[in-house]
Amino acid sequence: MEKEKNPYMISIVGEQKVEGQDDRIEVITEGKYMMKNGHFLINYKEYDEDLPDKFLNNLVKVENETVTISRKGPLSYQLILEKGKRHQCMYQTIAGTLSIGVFTKTLNNNLNENGGSLEVIYTLDFNSDLVSENRFKIDIEKKKEVENNEHLC
Repeated sequence: MEKEKNPYMISIVGEQKVEGQDDRIEVITEGKYMMKNGHFLINYKEYDEDLPDKFLNNLVKVENETVTISRKGPLSYQLILEKGKRHQCMYQTIAGTLSIGVFTKTLNNNLNENGGSLEVIYTLDFNSDLVSENRFKIDIEKKKEVENNEHLC
């Protein structure tokens, strides 16, 4: 699979449970999707309501049982999600950079050269104390071309 001229539609559903409170976000955006050197790359921009003139550039690298999420922008981080393992990751916040633990419970990779889905369930901890339980699902499909039909009134 090579770089495509037509972008992909990327649908992301994220859920987070912190101290019994549930939060859910849904994002649908255009992005790039490709296979390179045996792994899948998903790239998309995300805009923050609090920083409307800035965007975050997200890169999701999927390789077998490992997903690496890199976010660059005003608040940057890199998460390494590997099924059944815990990693220490750096997470940049307004208050400074934190080292957090990330344990991946479930990783379902159903990606192929045409798109597909990726679902990950993981926990975040700080100083070995559970901070949140998290789940995200990314669905990817090639953006459909709109036909230019001059016969419409």
